[in-house]
Amino acid sequence: MARFLIRRILQGILVLWLMTITVFLIFFVGPGPQYVPRILAGRQATPAEIKTITDRLWLNRPIWEQYTHYFWSGLVLHHSLGFDYYNDVPVTTIIRQAFPITLSLVVGASVIWLAIGVLTGILSAVKTRSVLDRTFTVQALLFYSMPTFVLGLMLIWFFYYYLTNHGLAWFVAPDIDPPSFFSEPLTWAHTMILPWLTVALVSAATYTRLTRGSMLDVFGEDYIRTARSKGMRERRVIFRHNLRASLTPIVTQFGLDVGSLIGGAIITEQIFGLDGLGFEAVHAIANQDLPLIIGVVIVASAGVIVANLIVDIFYAVLDPRVRIH
Repeated sequence: MARFLIRRILQGILVLWLMTITVFLIFFVGPGPQYVPRILAGRQATPAEIKTITDRLWLNRPIWEQYTHYFWSGLVLHHSLGFDYYNDVPVTTIIRQAFPITLSLVVGASVIWLAIGVLTGILSAVKTRSVLDRTFTVQALLFYSMPTFVLGLMLIWFFYYYLTNHGLAWFVAPDIDPPSFFSEPLTWAHTMILPWLTVALVSAATYTRLTRGSMLDVFGEDYIRTARSKGMRERRVIFRHNLRASLTPIVTQFGLDVGSLIGGAIITEQIFGLDGLGFEAVHAIANQDLPLIIGVVIVASAGVIVANLIVDIFYAVLDPRVRIH
């Protein structure tokens, strides 16, 4: 296990390094670098002022020299992600402020979509071809086919504007960042309900179909028929034998979804005005703010790597046939 963890951690570090190189190359392929000093200097800036800003940001150096300066002086020696071009604020400060909001969205939504998706998937598999199964199938296809921004706007319109106009102010207005979970947990949860539902209802559809399909496949296995022939209770067959064997693809999908969301649920954060990583990433790309772009990419890549590492560990717990060497 220790060798496996060390190997995966080293692979993750390699992936993060390659991602920083990729972002640097993409940034310098386009015309972005030449516009940044002009934007910072303002419309009335002289060529000398623009040159001063270009020199300060190292944008007049070869790309390999800029990357070496960023990687060695910033990441390795000072453990820094650089400074935001426009506000001259450390990128780590911006990420430290935005990451808890994104993490709040990911944690709450993932709990909801996992509970809804797995529960409805189990019921669909046990009651296959019933009215309940067909209802959950239609529900899953409906939400899976619905764009996130459409669902988010519908929830805002009904649960905030419509209910509030009719005297039922149950939900918080969009564009309000949630407080800290540790200081005000109830207010935090109240603020995040609609963003959670927006992400969870779309994602739960995948888990409904995935759980149903996996459990139906396992129901056809010989050891399930043997357990039933020995008189084992159906509930024990479903939860102890079938569900445990069916969780492997569900855990895989869960790791991928959580890892990608840590990089920022861009559409949801934009709709609800949540100043998370996705919100910051959109503004950074629009402004060609390279240090902030790289910072968000590193956090997103780290989220995917950690999520997949945890998934690999859970494989060994859920499936005794899996061995980690």
